[in-house]
Amino acid sequence: MKFASTDRYIATEELTMAVNAAVTLERPLLVKGEPGTGKTELARQVAASLGLPLIEWHVKSTTRAQQGLYEYDAVSRLRDSQLGEERVHEVRNYIRKGKLWQAFDAPGKVVLLIDEVDKADIEFPNDLLQELDRMEFHVYETGETVRARHRPVVIITSNNEKDLPDAFLRRCFFHFIRFPDPETLQAIVRVHFPAIKDELLAAALTQFFEIREVPGLKKKPSTSEVLDWLKLLLAEDLTPEDLRRDAKSILPRLHGALLKTEQDIHLFERLAFAARR
Repeated sequence: MKFASTDRYIATEELTMAVNAAVTLERPLLVKGEPGTGKTELARQVAASLGLPLIEWHVKSTTRAQQGLYEYDAVSRLRDSQLGEERVHEVRNYIRKGKLWQAFDAPGKVVLLIDEVDKADIEFPNDLLQELDRMEFHVYETGETVRARHRPVVIITSNNEKDLPDAFLRRCFFHFIRFPDPETLQAIVRVHFPAIKDELLAAALTQFFEIREVPGLKKKPSTSEVLDWLKLLLAEDLTPEDLRRDAKSILPRLHGALLKTEQDIHLFERLAFAARR
C-alpha cells in the first residue's frame, strides 16, 4: 500500500514519504501544523488513496482515553434490573464499543483518525500508550482481551496547543506540515477551482501572502481560509483590479474570510491610519 496525492488533495513529497514510512513501520503518524493546513483531511485522503474504510475519533477537552476503548453503561443496567428486564443478565448488552475497539474489530484494515489529540487532558496520550503499541486492551467487565484483527493505519493530529509526552512521541512517526509555498498553494487552489483565471489567482495569492507576513498578526490565515476567500471572490465575480488596496482601504476585500480576530482587524486599521499620516 502506497499513499500518493489524490485528485482532491495535493500532498508534498515530504508528507507522502511520512505517510508511507508510518504505514511501513506500522506506527501511528503524528501530524502537527497550523490549524487549517489539512491535517484532518489528510486522514480522509489516505483512506481514499489506500482504499480503506475510515474511522474518525474527534477529541474534545472532556474526552477520556477510556471512551476510545469502550464504555460500560452501569446506569442503564441498574434501571433495567429495577424493571426486571431479561437483558440485564448479560453484561455485554451494556458495553458500548469505542473507536479503537471498532478499528480493532473491523474485518479488514482501516484508517483510524485520532483528531486534535492535544485538546484533551495531558494524560490522554499516556493513557493510550499500551493500546496503540500492543494493539490490544482488556475489558474488565467481561474478562476478555480485545486484539486488533488487522493493525490499523493510525493518524493522530495535533494543533501544537500543548506539548505531548515523550513516551507517546517515541511511539509515533512525526511529521510537521509546513505552510505551502506559493507554487504548492497554487496547485491546491487549482484542485478546488480549476477554472479560476491566472490573473485573479496571482493577485489573490500575492495579497494573501502579504497578509500572512504582516508583523504582529495574531492568527495568520490558513489554507482553508484562502480557499473560502477565493470562493467568495469568484462568487462576487471580482477582478484583480478589485483587489487593489490603498491607504484608505488597506483591509482586503471580504476580509472576514481571512482575518478572524478583532485584534488583527484593528492592526490593519492602525496600519491604514499610519499610512494616511
